Amino acid sequence: MSFTVLMLVIICGSVLVQHGDTETVLTTETESCMPNMCTLRKVFGAMTEKQSSMETRLKAIENQITQLKNKEAVKVVFSAATGGNGHIGPVNTHTTMVYRTVITNVGNAYNRFTGIFVAPVSGIYYFTFFYIAGGANRSSLVLMKNNQAVVASIDHQTSHDEADNGGNAVFLQLQKRDQVYMRLNPNTHVFGNDRLTTFSGVLVHQL
Repeated sequence: MSFTVLMLVIICGSVLVQHGDTETVLTTETESCMPNMCTLRKVFGAMTEKQSSMETRLKAIENQITQLKNKEAVKVVFSAATGGNGHIGPVNTHTTMVYRTVITNVGNAYNRFTGIFVAPVSGIYYFTFFYIAGGANRSSLVLMKNNQAVVASIDHQTSHDEADNGGNAVFLQLQKRDQVYMRLNPNTHVFGNDRLTTFSGVLVHQL
């Protein structure tokens, strides 16, 4: 083998060795920089779960905000008087009072033709009633919730008292579609008027 050929073999071998070393270094560095695929999957899965959880929470918050807006939008207030100008009763049966002169009826929950208030939403309501009656006959008004007596006002017959006044008030927790109305008891009376004998209610807090 000539000297020239020997030098060429040595040089080429050196280059090949160096090239091989470079590839080895590059491969090693690449492998050391590339993350483990299993770890990536775990991290991605955790991020997906967190995103799903956040979306669920946001949806729940949006629903709560919508419910609060709906609650704030509900306004219920009414006041009505019996109207007329004379005695209502006495009769020998229980009678639902009908307050035909509507003063206020925000929400239209009170029916002037039946005398019945129907709760449009569940909540805490405040009701009041007042009346005037002649003393010659007994007076007895009862505030009813569905078919249950809640509060009442009673005045006995007297021979020396020309007029009697009475009334009562109550906070009631009502469910949607509960009915509230005034009942005149048998053999009692009140005086009908646009200003003196009234029935009122208001939604204080929606539940």
